Amino acid sequence: MTTLSRKQREIQERETKILQVAREMLLRDGYLGLSMDRIAEAVEYGKGTVYRHFPNKEDIILALAVETQKKRTSLFQRASLFHGKSRERLTAVAVAGELFVRLYPEHFCVEQVVRLSSIWEKTSEKRQDVMRTCEHACIGIVSGIVRDAVAQGDLVLPGEMTPEGMVFGLWSISFGSYTLMSTSAPLLDIGIQDPTLAIRGCINQMLDGFGWKALSTEHDYEAVFQKALTETFADEYEQLLALR
Repeated sequence: MTTLSRKQREIQERETKILQVAREMLLRDGYLGLSMDRIAEAVEYGKGTVYRHFPNKEDIILALAVETQKKRTSLFQRASLFHGKSRERLTAVAVAGELFVRLYPEHFCVEQVVRLSSIWEKTSEKRQDVMRTCEHACIGIVSGIVRDAVAQGDLVLPGEMTPEGMVFGLWSISFGSYTLMSTSAPLLDIGIQDPTLAIRGCINQMLDGFGWKALSTEHDYEAVFQKALTETFADEYEQLLALR
């Protein structure tokens, strides 16, 4: 384990404080309400100190998104270790994704903001690379489960589809659905009683269409979902219950 020097610890502590204040400010006041001047005033550092850590507010937002990706990756890594067949492990990843959005909505909000091209284009290449590395880690975890499914004979990918292509489809459905849940009017108005169940149902139908065994008509994936939730993510499950 590497021991940080006093100076390194001080730098890390300043950056942590800047990010904490910036996250609160962004969520409360939005992108337009976030400024380097306001951040410097809130953390009680000189503006030059803040600029030594981050060249602009967009880079701060990207740093917040990196924190978000690391939190999601940690949940995905735990999910991938769920004991079961390949599709059961993927179900555990779905649990991780749902928990992430429900327990850490502030992280999901930051992730949506940073994907705007007007923000991304102003961030540093170095931090963009860190963000890509974090995203690739998440994609790699799920792609690994798809490859295991193919190797074990649970799944035959059609045509020229790659594991990454399938993961992109799953990612698009999940991210798009959670975005609608967080930004739209109550979905009950359009007849959606439980949006999370709707997402699970759509993904199971998609995987059935690919022929990923065992099919949802032959296996109770809702029971698998609940097992992963209460066993693999017992602590997070307790947090979820406390929010109700």
